[in-house]
Amino acid sequence: MPFSRLATATTPTAHLGLGLAAVGRPGYINLGRQADLPAERTVDALRARTHALLDAAYAQGVRYVDTARSYGRAEEFLADWLNARPDVDDLVVGSKWGYTYTADWSTDAEQHEVKDHTAATYERQRAETAALLGDRLDLYQIHSVTPDSPALTDRSLHAKLAEAAEQGLTVGFSTSGPAQADAIRAALAVTVGGEPLFRTVQSTYNALETSAGPALAEAHEAGLTVIVKEGMANGRLAGPHAPEALRAVAAEVSLGCDAVALALILRRPWAGVVLSGAATTSQLASNLHAAAVDLDDGRLARLEKLAEEPQAYWKQRARLPWH
Repeated sequence: MPFSRLATATTPTAHLGLGLAAVGRPGYINLGRQADLPAERTVDALRARTHALLDAAYAQGVRYVDTARSYGRAEEFLADWLNARPDVDDLVVGSKWGYTYTADWSTDAEQHEVKDHTAATYERQRAETAALLGDRLDLYQIHSVTPDSPALTDRSLHAKLAEAAEQGLTVGFSTSGPAQADAIRAALAVTVGGEPLFRTVQSTYNALETSAGPALAEAHEAGLTVIVKEGMANGRLAGPHAPEALRAVAAEVSLGCDAVALALILRRPWAGVVLSGAATTSQLASNLHAAAVDLDDGRLARLEKLAEEPQAYWKQRARLPWH
């Protein structure tokens, strides 16, 4: 399994990954993003930004990159970067299927992506991903599984995913929404031929949204690699938007709120990879300081009081505008 390479890595940043959601398309929901990217968000401009982030991440020890079919042209940008660097052979690459990007490189589209977890969408998007990433793809995840997703019960889809796994591809899933824990536990029960289908889970977990924690611990205990996304709560834990308790702890350790927020997640024994969603190389460098943050029990207790009710958290997230 490719993540075994990360588990045995000794560099401090090996358990931090780079997610490309914020740089593969001109519009996304992260707070402050309008100031993070070039005013002219052309394809070439965002390709250059993605490549700069990948260069910086790799140079600083990051060895997992996460993308998706719905992240605009992120898979294409990553493929270009990999093709230009054939010597980079130790990077673990994950992507996701299940959402189709529909914004046509616009920031004000009526709908930016369409969700569909059918076997037909899997086959179409698997071919699209393969055309770009080929055998560099290590992990393919179902994008944003919820308890009512047909992907949890579609046996024909499970058979197709198991076939991909037999050919060497790691199969995983991601979750979103206030019932992440239910989705995780339902996915853990999916088997093909008596064997668990999924080998990784990627979920939202941060100082404000901790409800998936117990289920992620169960997934870890069952042998799945846990990937954590949205550790910065789409910018709500960064800089001027950060809660007072987080700003206070950051001041005490002389590091950014972002580093402290990600360090909180790294302290969880079940967290295999924690994603940075940086849009600039300076943000990335600050995020990677998470590996050096000293969080004692007192600081942890103060940060743990920030957790919100899941319904309230996801309602607030749904209100974030696409910038």
